[in-house]
Amino acid sequence: MEMKCAIVLSLLTFGVCVVNSQDGSSYKTFEILTASSPSHSRSAEWKPSDGITMEVSGMEWMGNGRIAVCVRKGEVWLVDGAMSENEDSISYKLFASGLHEPLGLLKDGGDLLVIQRAEVTRLRDTDGDDVADSFLTECDGWNVSGNYHAYAYGPERDGNGNLWVTLNLGMGKLSDNGKGWRGWGGVIGSDGTFVPKALGMRSPSGLGTNRDGDVFFSDQQGTWIPATPIHHLRPGVFYGNQESLASLNSPEAPMKLTTVPKPNIPYPKALAMTAEFVPPAVWLPYNKMGRSATDLELIEANGKFGPFDGQFLVGEFTNAGISRVFLEKVGGEYQGACFPFLSGFPSAVFRLEFGDDGSLFVGLTNRGWSSLGNRAYGLIRVNHTGETPFAIREMRARTDGFELEFTEPVSSDGVEKAFEMSSYTYEYSSAYGGDEIQTKPHEISLVEILKDGKTVRLRVENLRPLYVHELRTEGIKSTSGKVLAHPNAYYTLNKIP
Repeated sequence: MEMKCAIVLSLLTFGVCVVNSQDGSSYKTFEILTASSPSHSRSAEWKPSDGITMEVSGMEWMGNGRIAVCVRKGEVWLVDGAMSENEDSISYKLFASGLHEPLGLLKDGGDLLVIQRAEVTRLRDTDGDDVADSFLTECDGWNVSGNYHAYAYGPERDGNGNLWVTLNLGMGKLSDNGKGWRGWGGVIGSDGTFVPKALGMRSPSGLGTNRDGDVFFSDQQGTWIPATPIHHLRPGVFYGNQESLASLNSPEAPMKLTTVPKPNIPYPKALAMTAEFVPPAVWLPYNKMGRSATDLELIEANGKFGPFDGQFLVGEFTNAGISRVFLEKVGGEYQGACFPFLSGFPSAVFRLEFGDDGSLFVGLTNRGWSSLGNRAYGLIRVNHTGETPFAIREMRARTDGFELEFTEPVSSDGVEKAFEMSSYTYEYSSAYGGDEIQTKPHEISLVEILKDGKTVRLRVENLRPLYVHELRTEGIKSTSGKVLAHPNAYYTLNKIP
């Protein structure tokens, strides 16, 4: 339903403001479908007054104002008129049903690929009536059990055309993680089997591809995962979770570990023990940036979604928000910074998808777990209003500090004393999550605004590789008087350039 006052998720304030849509803020939302709708209907033709349990678990933009949405309880819906703000212009049609917890959609030619518990399925509409009449197994071959936590995610296409799938670990004594490929990521083989490539994941629920065609995944804090990481997904590496190590005994395992890293030591020391063990490209510090990351979506909107093209948006489950991630390559490996972005959604943010006009579709479902907000599910569209937010657009590592690029020129008033920085790491252990450890402040010995007015150079003493460097700011304004949208940023400095 359309609200009388647009909900504005603004980069200029923290959280949600209910304001008039003419206020010039940066982002506004339109609620296509929320949990306030009436009871669920399973008819193929549907109208908003009938209601639908839109627990969004996957989305794919189909073009011409249509988005395909899968819901956790086993259906795929086609939503037409998705760009409209008139609910009478939005229609829904049931495309497929009877699926087993589908958690991802991908368009492939004229078909849709959907991942279920046991397989990736090709949904094909052979007669053009917008109802799938062929359900074809595209890929299977991983361990399937009744463990509720043993999810499957994807598929995601990389720059070479490979289709990647990630597999959740089970939970509890009956998790069965040593069998099959739980905690692995892999590709769909030419013969339709799952080909494992890398292991050590816990709950890799979000996949996304950057401009260079490299695939990344989000994991979630839990056992062996002290805080939320964003990893570069590639063959032959170990991401740290030891609950899947028994699968390395399989003759079909594509890799071995030179040694198993010892627990209960700082993360940098654990990484040094095992050549295959790789750090996250970016850590999202607990609660400062969220608690349970979900989807990854590349901003590629030609400026229609603000000044952040080429960066990732990251869904946040528990805190019901969206973060932003900037990545760069240093020494051939990815690292970068994360920033708060949008918050205050009415339920957990699980899936993200851009339309071709630069609109961001946000799929919500809390699945009965705890999240902020007062609803269980929903589908929301977010549009950029055209107002440029004043924010740190990029944060790049330098040999002696960092360079910050802002979206607008920075005022020199008080800028020399506006920055503070500290660094910390985590303990590598089997514990569920972990605290920041070995925290140390850093002296910022130089603050310089460069000639373009938007770039600020920070000379930072005693940088520490493999530590998160937390930047805090206070009192920064643009030359036009705007207050900085989000005052903090978090750079994962795996390597000093």
